[in-house]
Amino acid sequence: MSTENERIVNEFCKTWSTLNIDKVMEFFADDAVYHNIPLKPAHGKAEIRKVIDGFMPGTTALEFKILNTASAGSVVFNERVDSFTVNGKHIALPVAGVFELSGGKIRAWRDYFDLPTYVNQIKGK
Repeated sequence: MSTENERIVNEFCKTWSTLNIDKVMEFFADDAVYHNIPLKPAHGKAEIRKVIDGFMPGTTALEFKILNTASAGSVVFNERVDSFTVNGKHIALPVAGVFELSGGKIRAWRDYFDLPTYVNQIKGK
């Protein structure tokens, strides 16, 4: 049985496939933190939006395929494969995501992944 927080995170992940960043941003608390662990964290919705906008040019398809989900209280973990089509290239990136929620909003989102796996696919290696 999934929790309400798991349902919210699953819906958030599904929303990415719409490529509607305004809808994606509705899931975040105003003071949220988004951290792709190999990179610098983004604090607040304006910074988060800037980071997301930075990797969207050329993206024509995006899917977060959730493989496993677990939660404890306000924290939801998911194991995913994020698939992108960027400038005609297909990229599949294994990711472990950690979400902290409060009041039905994402307060913190940390994604752990191997940056060279992403970069090598972008470069066609």
